[in-house]
Amino acid sequence: MLESTASAAHLHWNAEGAALVAEALRNNVGSRQTVRLRVHGESMLPTLWPGDVVEIESCSCEDVQPGEIVLAQREDRLFLHRLVSRCTPNGFVMCGDSMPAPDPQYTSEALLGRLVRREEAGRFSEAILRRGMASNWLGLKSLRAVGILLCYSGMARTFALKFYHRRNTWARGPLSAEAAAEQESL
Repeated sequence: MLESTASAAHLHWNAEGAALVAEALRNNVGSRQTVRLRVHGESMLPTLWPGDVVEIESCSCEDVQPGEIVLAQREDRLFLHRLVSRCTPNGFVMCGDSMPAPDPQYTSEALLGRLVRREEAGRFSEAILRRGMASNWLGLKSLRAVGILLCYSGMARTFALKFYHRRNTWARGPLSAEAAAEQESL
């Protein structure tokens, strides 16, 4: 009983959070508003990992190109996936790097922004495959190949997640007792 209540509260917060993020980005397309979000899913492995913090910049459909990682809203959820096709008046298609198939088509209004930076080991770095690199065919294909391996191999996914977590722990150095307790609670 408690789990379903907590789960309902979590879903409600996610819906409210998604609405706030969407409002902030939609209302500031011309001013290039940015928001920071924490990645929770595994659909963008190996490009984005659970726990990564990303910076999203507001933009319109005309501003993005296939290959870029974009944020879209469907119902009360946010999706951060790679843009597969150009935006048209009918909408656009996205796909996670480690997903077997593209998402259902989104309406043009669903686009909220694009990935501009990602935090790595406590510091921000420029986004992977942003604009100029989005046309790097070999880079996209190799990311997709690793993503498909992680999609279909539970053992490879588990190993990659453990390795990534340990690598980031080593990069940050030893944690204080308070920081370790906070990380445990996440």
